Amino acid sequence: MSQTPTQHVMTPRQRWLALLDGQHADRVPTDIWRTPEVDARLKRELNCLDDEALCRRLHIDMPHHVAPPFGPAVRCRLPHHPDDPEANIWGVRMQQVAYGTGEYSEAVHHPLASVETVAQVEAFRWPTADDFDYTSMAGELAKIDGTRIVMGGAYEPFLLACEMRGMEQAFRDLLRKPAIIEAILAHIFDFYHEHNRRIFEAAQGRIDIFYLAEDLGGQHGPLLSLQLYRRFLKPNQIRMADLARKHGARIFYHTDGAARPFLGDLIDDVGINILNPIQYKCPGMERDALVRDFGDRVVFHGAIDNQQVMPFGSVEDVREEVRRNLDFFARSRWICAPCHMIQPNTPTANIVALYDEIHRLGQA
Repeated sequence: MSQTPTQHVMTPRQRWLALLDGQHADRVPTDIWRTPEVDARLKRELNCLDDEALCRRLHIDMPHHVAPPFGPAVRCRLPHHPDDPEANIWGVRMQQVAYGTGEYSEAVHHPLASVETVAQVEAFRWPTADDFDYTSMAGELAKIDGTRIVMGGAYEPFLLACEMRGMEQAFRDLLRKPAIIEAILAHIFDFYHEHNRRIFEAAQGRIDIFYLAEDLGGQHGPLLSLQLYRRFLKPNQIRMADLARKHGARIFYHTDGAARPFLGDLIDDVGINILNPIQYKCPGMERDALVRDFGDRVVFHGAIDNQQVMPFGSVEDVREEVRRNLDFFARSRWICAPCHMIQPNTPTANIVALYDEIHRLGQA
């Protein structure tokens, strides 16, 4: 990473903000994404009591996430859909699925799977922002000492639409039943626009980063066409990003996989500031081309391969992965992080090696 010497050691927040402002940081900023199983194991094996201790131990500049809890009217009962006590507020029933070394949550009931008309979509009992307690955020934010970047608010509508409709059906709707998927996405947008507006107003300018996401790419290519993205997703992404910018927040955008066809729209029109997770082994996501074409307009976040190198490589393989990324991103702005959640099959030694190597070599 091209940097100039600084006169002082920066805080994690100052490092992120320096990159976002097009300036130099005292070292390459870092972040970590990990499953709950990995988080518990790291804290146990490294003798860290909490996130802050883990971040200090591994020199990680992880953001502080803030979100409102459910309000008093909801806390007296489980937060579920009014028509289904086993479902979340969106009417989706989730189930934990074990895979040997951990587990994940999977949607097993899709409340809108059988709807055939827009009227049926409208008749569904949609959640409301009134169910959340935004006033409590002031107390949470008052406890933050300002050393870490603050991330708050989120929007990932098509993923939720897939959970409500069923993934295959939601993708079919884009071509065969566009009015239905448009109606579903409109309700999701209305909820999150109001939800995020109240979050930003309660935070009173303390939120630095807003999480905007949609997985546009798969392992081998895009999940939908650019034309479909522009019709169904892009307009409301712009509106949500505008809301965040109005309140002083920068846009952190997450999309897995081969998302190259969408990057021009995301950077030029949606106005994203950070692109995550840079799965460079997917077609079109080669690091040298991304730096060449977009390196002056966006901060790259991720790029440490956690499909092969992190779980199956040696400690030296991980260190070499860090060194290669330092070379690729030398003329751009990069936050070093795994290219998605570190999985339980990743040795602790490899995780330690990742953060040790970037701390050793990523200095200004």
